[in-house]
Amino acid sequence: MLVLGIDPGYAIVGWGVLRYDRNQYIPVDFGAITTDAGTDFSQRLNDVYDGIYRLCQRYHPDAAAVEKLFFTSNQKTVIGVAEARGVTRLALRQNNVPFFEYTPLQVKQAVVGYGRAVKAQVMEMTRLMLGLKEVPKPDDTADALAIAICHAHSSGSILGSLKQGGSVPGVHLSIREGI
Repeated sequence: MLVLGIDPGYAIVGWGVLRYDRNQYIPVDFGAITTDAGTDFSQRLNDVYDGIYRLCQRYHPDAAAVEKLFFTSNQKTVIGVAEARGVTRLALRQNNVPFFEYTPLQVKQAVVGYGRAVKAQVMEMTRLMLGLKEVPKPDDTADALAIAICHAHSSGSILGSLKQGGSVPGVHLSIREGI
């Protein structure tokens, strides 16, 4: 399975593509889509959309994992980030890439095994799990890879439940035979 992890934003959108095969996480590529602060906001949203669209066209991911909106400190940016998430979802939808959301708590639990882990622990564990020499920069990129790991870790139980006729709250997915 090829997973595109996305840490949403409008200034920096972290992204990471990893292959999950036989309980192994294999990094394919990662980076960040950046926009300049002085640029018209609608142009910044367009740049985010174009960047995500191009990633989908380049890698053809089986799924995209995106961090859920979670704001406790900087409420001024919440609307802008929500708009950036909207254009991200549109780019994914137009490329027929299924979209899954995970809370920061779920990502920490999947990567570190502890939902209250600090950011440094998540970043280091992501580095170790992917066999990287150093933590990817900017931090948003490392976060995106952690989100992709979370989805890969969680997807076995989601897909298994759906294939057996079960349901998973918040997940609407059709499974075609032979895939």
